[in-house]
Amino acid sequence: MLLKKFSISLALAKQIAEKAEAEAVKQNLAVCIAVVNDAGRLVYFLKMDDSTNASGDIAIAKAQHAVNYRRDTRYHEEFLKQGQLRVLALPNTLSIEGGVQLVYDSKLIGAIGVSGAAAADDGRIATAGATFLSAIKGKE
Repeated sequence: MLLKKFSISLALAKQIAEKAEAEAVKQNLAVCIAVVNDAGRLVYFLKMDDSTNASGDIAIAKAQHAVNYRRDTRYHEEFLKQGQLRVLALPNTLSIEGGVQLVYDSKLIGAIGVSGAAAADDGRIATAGATFLSAIKGKE
């Protein structure tokens, strides 16, 4: 049996990243933004001027974490805040807020990762990108 599945296009990934970038600009923050598909593979990457080099790798890792665990990175960060260090033993994780799932028609199609600001700011910026996806439902 074949499954019908949505796939994130380059054009859509770019739009999601641009919405996140607009939020970063509004907050006067320089960040890196990564959008990955449902396999955790990079589809689009944006590095704002004056963002740090390390933030690029971190943004990608946050997006991959969100898609691989099917949870926003904040979920596992909360466990760490509670002292549950076993989260650190999970393979290929980055339990720092800023990785947000991209869900379309109740299906996980990818994730967005943001790095370069405080974790809560990264989360807000990533959420701005992810929210764009829900706004286009029914308009395609």
